[in-house]
Amino acid sequence: METNTTQKNTIESKGRTFKGVVVSDKMTDTIVVSIERYVKHPKIGKYVRLKKKIKAHDAGNTKKIGDEVSIKEVRPISKDKHFIVV
Repeated sequence: METNTTQKNTIESKGRTFKGVVVSDKMTDTIVVSIERYVKHPKIGKYVRLKKKIKAHDAGNTKKIGDEVSIKEVRPISKDKHFIVV
């Protein structure tokens, strides 16, 4: 009986991907990434800038403050971490 390992490797994990800037790297194996997006206000019609801070897993503390990173949503790593650095 032969298992198809190539099929398992090609399946990509589902999850959203964001780009942002590292604003904190003081925790061990964790960075805080600031995500910025523009949304049209429903009543006024003006575009508003929304910011959100997300904690992401950074194995080995490779990223520093000011670096632009891509993060991907994964299963929960801890209470607050649900993203990893791609």
